[in-house]
Amino acid sequence: MKTLGQFLISHDEEKDLVLLLERIMLSCKEIAVQLREGALAGVLGSTDITNVQGETQKKLDIIANEVLKRNLLDLEMVAGIASEEEDLPVAGNHKGRYLVVFDPLDGSSNIDVNVSVGTIFSILEVQSNQDCSHPDAYLQRGRQQVAAGYVLYGPSATLCLTTGDGVHQFTLSDTGDFLLCQEHMQIPTSTQEFAINMSNQRFWEPETQHYVGDLLKGADGSREKNFNMRWIASMVADVHRVLTRGGIFMYPWDNRDPNKPGKLRLMYEGNPMSFLVEQAGGLSTTCYGDILDIEPKHIHQRVSVALGSKEEINTLMEYHASARDNTAAKLNT
Repeated sequence: MKTLGQFLISHDEEKDLVLLLERIMLSCKEIAVQLREGALAGVLGSTDITNVQGETQKKLDIIANEVLKRNLLDLEMVAGIASEEEDLPVAGNHKGRYLVVFDPLDGSSNIDVNVSVGTIFSILEVQSNQDCSHPDAYLQRGRQQVAAGYVLYGPSATLCLTTGDGVHQFTLSDTGDFLLCQEHMQIPTSTQEFAINMSNQRFWEPETQHYVGDLLKGADGSREKNFNMRWIASMVADVHRVLTRGGIFMYPWDNRDPNKPGKLRLMYEGNPMSFLVEQAGGLSTTCYGDILDIEPKHIHQRVSVALGSKEEINTLMEYHASARDNTAAKLNT
């Protein structure tokens, strides 16, 4: 079984990118240890700190963020980092080639109840003559990503990674290495599973309500087949299920705050997960256009997200087609 480094070298990846990905995995191993010890290490629970997203930070949010910062900023190839937990990016080596964007601990509301969480990351190349302490340096379309992936901290620690040549899965072994366990993951084209937070149903657009309503009617409705609903409230865990066995994951636009086109962040969640899903044969959309084609306007920009099995995403977009002209502005809000 190949280690992550051996696999990347055998696929002729740049040496600096290999070293960078290995350092991200070193960080994730540290985070996995902290999560495993949990209450024994006194790392559970919330702080009295609110992050830039307006969310109360968990102790492990802060710990995971600091682990990644410490391990990444001393690398020569890292020109800067941007974190969901930081107000502004942090510059690294001014001669560095790469920018790293990350959500250090996705799904952290699940920590205290011992449910799966994860780390999401995206790697971009520095554009010429940019100040990597300024958000503008990071505002690149999702299709410009060099690599993206996540580590799911579940019964095992699992890495799913793409460098633009498919999605490959690795598992953290007792030797401390991430070992290759599956190459070229493929999302089944059709599905009978969907993941969405039904408690927000009353706030959705009519088209989304109509679509989900038809899923719930199952074989008795227009879809003429039964669907199962799954919801973990950790994007990493929900997307991992989609990558593993198909499905559709949705966090759509709602009207609780019309100025925010969604709950999830484009740079830290939408883009890396969309890159992975498309590389595995699935689709990712705002319901009105491809997420990877959005021109980001600010580092903490939010986006509505629907991703997963190709046939189901196309069906979802058909439900929204009639409203596309009236709501196209949401794509770049």
